[in-house]
Amino acid sequence: MNKYQTPHFDKLNALLTNNKLPSNDRKKVQQAIKVYQQWITNLNKVTATNNQAEQILNKMVNLLNGYKLYIDIFLIFDSHDDFLYRQKGQLKLDNSIIEEFLPRIIHPCLIPEIQQMQVEVGPVQSFSAVYFESSLDVQADGGGLNIRAKNQDFAISKRLYLKASYTPDFQQSVTKVTNLAYVVAECKTNLDKTMFQEACATAHE
Repeated sequence: MNKYQTPHFDKLNALLTNNKLPSNDRKKVQQAIKVYQQWITNLNKVTATNNQAEQILNKMVNLLNGYKLYIDIFLIFDSHDDFLYRQKGQLKLDNSIIEEFLPRIIHPCLIPEIQQMQVEVGPVQSFSAVYFESSLDVQADGGGLNIRAKNQDFAISKRLYLKASYTPDFQQSVTKVTNLAYVVAECKTNLDKTMFQEACATAHE
């Protein structure tokens, strides 16, 4: 399993460098970063205990709810300026919390079997389709093998290597590296009709 990525923390840091951020909100964002760091520390402490899996999961979810409430209410809703509220969709502060939390519940203390699976957990660009950029009169090594990939907010995936050639001994071959996702989730806090249709199409693929 890979080291945890920090998409939400990255959004908070990017917000501090946003020149459109009102000065009144800058201190609140700095405080939010401290609260975030404490949230991560608490999550790490929970998974380090010898409690039962159900107890650990309950504590983790409670920590998630508490932190998300802090961001939604104290940082965004209670702001005297409307910038953070109006830009919620662009800033992605709320859904990136879920994006950062989900990989943490794929933990050996909750799912012992995951330790043996050699999987990658978290945001990833994963395999969607294979296509070939070649024709009878325009040849390319390996048939012009190419991969179409899609960014996933959360996935349990394995690294995948694909190789193509016109010959059985793979002379003049092409090798592509991607991730094959077995479990995928889109992290949304608001789901309209268009998003739902796109999610259905992606899930079908």
